Amino acid sequence: MIEKLKKNLAISFLITAIVFFAIILYSDFNAVIDSFIKFNWLLLPVLLLLSAGNYFVRFIKWEYYLRLLGIKIPLNLSLKIFFSGLSMSASPGKAGEILKSFLLKEIFNEPISKTASVIFAERLTDFLSLTFLAIIGIYFFNYSAVWIYFVLIIFMTLIIVISSSRIAGSLIGFAKKYPFLKSHTSKIINLYQSAYILLQPKPLIGMILVSIFSWSFECFAFYLILINFDVSITVLYATFVYSFSTIAGAISMFPGGIGVTEGSLSLILVNSGILKETAVASTFIIRASTLWFAVILGLIVLFIYQRKYKKS
Repeated sequence: MIEKLKKNLAISFLITAIVFFAIILYSDFNAVIDSFIKFNWLLLPVLLLLSAGNYFVRFIKWEYYLRLLGIKIPLNLSLKIFFSGLSMSASPGKAGEILKSFLLKEIFNEPISKTASVIFAERLTDFLSLTFLAIIGIYFFNYSAVWIYFVLIIFMTLIIVISSSRIAGSLIGFAKKYPFLKSHTSKIINLYQSAYILLQPKPLIGMILVSIFSWSFECFAFYLILINFDVSITVLYATFVYSFSTIAGAISMFPGGIGVTEGSLSLILVNSGILKETAVASTFIIRASTLWFAVILGLIVLFIYQRKYKKS
């Protein structure tokens, strides 16, 4: 798994380098470099702290979900497993965070079919919170993006299906007709039963609110970057641009939303009248201090964890 992780990360780094090279060509290389030079890099620790704040609030959500499923493990180990999962932040839709379920299986013998629902619920509430923030921005700033309403409808339909035992039961019964799926019926049922618990109205609404709070840390970090470049912008607009671009990258299913997120961030800023070089520099800094900071932090924790549990 570690070798596969290294390969995937190398590919993601390569794609990121190509994307930013293309974006810089789109603007002016020297002007972008000047923007980096002018940026107050003493702000970087603040940006990283805000990103870390997002991770720690999301850890609370992770721990809450585990306890809903009756999974109680030492808090320090739970924290290590959660942060190890950040190493897979550059996977499509962060689906690679299933690594956390793998670690729970290896160390505590918790079935992956049970704990995978936690990763699913985490991503779903993240997507919903970012979608709501984006829609608020679309309303206030009269931005045209019909596709995001379709995304919301898909998410809500998925929740309705999982919340209805009758509909879900019919789908599981239908899946039994296919030999490949029939052999995995018990795992599918286990996964569904866990997801059903996590997506009940109370935990669903509560964790969406927690997700909105957690992602506001990174939205505020984006705001700080922009005003550092003397851009006249509100926190609400920075939140809209960041959440809109992040959800666009997420549904693209590209690793870490690479390419789509960066392109959306830069394009929306430029269309708002912000200089290309400022938009590109701001995009690079926010992605480095959020996505790639998460990956690096997760890798550090994962390798420390691996040394202790060599089997994993």
